[in-house]
Amino acid sequence: MSFNKTIQMIIFDNNPNGMIMCELSNWNGRVFKVARSELDLFYSRNESVFTGVYFLLGRDDENNDTIYIGEAENMQKRLKQHLNDSNYWNDAIIVISKDNNLNKAHVKYLENLFYMLAVKSGRSLIVNANIPTKSSISEYDEAMLEEFISNSKLLVNTLGYKVFDTIEETTAKGKDQNINKLYIKAARGANGSGAIVADGFVVYKGSKAANSVTKSFPNNKLRNKLLESGILDESYAFTKDYIFSSPSTAASIVMGRSANGLTEWVTEEGITLKHLQEE
Repeated sequence: MSFNKTIQMIIFDNNPNGMIMCELSNWNGRVFKVARSELDLFYSRNESVFTGVYFLLGRDDENNDTIYIGEAENMQKRLKQHLNDSNYWNDAIIVISKDNNLNKAHVKYLENLFYMLAVKSGRSLIVNANIPTKSSISEYDEAMLEEFISNSKLLVNTLGYKVFDTIEETTAKGKDQNINKLYIKAARGANGSGAIVADGFVVYKGSKAANSVTKSFPNNKLRNKLLESGILDESYAFTKDYIFSSPSTAASIVMGRSANGLTEWVTEEGITLKHLQEE
């Protein structure tokens, strides 16, 4: 059963790109989003020395989203170490409890589960050198931390990072409602299905991209990236659900040419995405 949530948020210094603190009503957790250049502002707070988990987010040289997942008994001390040894991140997300009741076993457990969630979602390149070990905790603590993870994911998502959301979770509603499922059939073996989702357009696993592209094809770099990463196999079939930034980019990759996704993606009855959105 789904229900509404109330989120409280403070944007410090009227700067949404600096530090943001957010909480959920009736939850003892607290989440900070802090730009790398604004860490001194976070260090001035009592929570900066609390125990918790953190995520360092950025992009690599090939413009892939990256994430490092860690835990610390003293958050300030650990983040200062990352300033010295890491250049790949721009923002830190820090998750603590307001009463500092997380211990070392708790955060090791959280670190491992967040790592596994990031692996499962496949949305970012994980730059951890090793898989975090999972601590043994009591059944009571496990139940408490499962709720902690669920609430943390919601707030991290609200801050604009979907790194822990699987594509299956994002697209479940679209798959259940046929009106949201769209198709392309075109030349050179192209045969795709997909749907609009919150952060773009998903092309479903099993769809096939065109086996060749036109001279004016605008997305060669992206197509090659999909082939190199195995998201497109040797027969140009999608090996997993994949989210594109827009319906047109998705249509272009499937069709192997320039494409307007609003008119190329259609329902089983032939109704275009453009018509659906206008309705």
